[in-house]
Amino acid sequence: MLEQLKAQVCRLHGELPRHGMVTWTGGNISARDPDTGYVVIKPSGIRYDDLRPEDHVVVTLEGAVVEGDLKPSSDTASHLYIYRQRPDLGGIVHTHSPYATAFAAVGKPIPVYLTAIADEFGGPIPCAGFALIGGEAIGQQVIAHLGNSPAVLLKNHGVFAVGPTALAATKAAIMTEDVARTVWYALQLGQPDEIAPEDIARLHTRYTHIYGQQ
Repeated sequence: MLEQLKAQVCRLHGELPRHGMVTWTGGNISARDPDTGYVVIKPSGIRYDDLRPEDHVVVTLEGAVVEGDLKPSSDTASHLYIYRQRPDLGGIVHTHSPYATAFAAVGKPIPVYLTAIADEFGGPIPCAGFALIGGEAIGQQVIAHLGNSPAVLLKNHGVFAVGPTALAATKAAIMTEDVARTVWYALQLGQPDEIAPEDIARLHTRYTHIYGQQ
């Protein structure tokens, strides 16, 4: 079931190692089917090179396995918690991308030092608190700190990115790492200036309503 959605999520999983977002079996992507409400998610501990569409697990929003022979991701309960709290979301991506995770390791948000941060995130990338893996605690931290941002850092852990689709969430995760890397470089040279809130609002509006092919 949900063969097209499985194929899409499998392709997006391929983007994570391609962009240096994950190592070995870490990280995961899920997508919610708008018709059934079921969620397709990466199986636990499978290398990205070995991952096939049919390996993905289909679960209900309550966590019951609908289809799949493999154990779902250890982050499944947190993905499902986020989906239940945010009906507008259709995709979630978790990574341990190195530059963004460096900020998470020291519990620091990423301020709006770049127009790219204003464009994509509309404000600082927040940093949530620490939570253990395996239950809903990470999802609770994401919901508590995400706000209007499409991504949040998790203290001592990594990144959760969200979007209306799995593609949008994957883009947000990749952009989080991209701006985190540039900010880290900038901090080696000195202290950057934050962009003014009114300019952030203008930049974000332009990017979300004017930029590209509407």
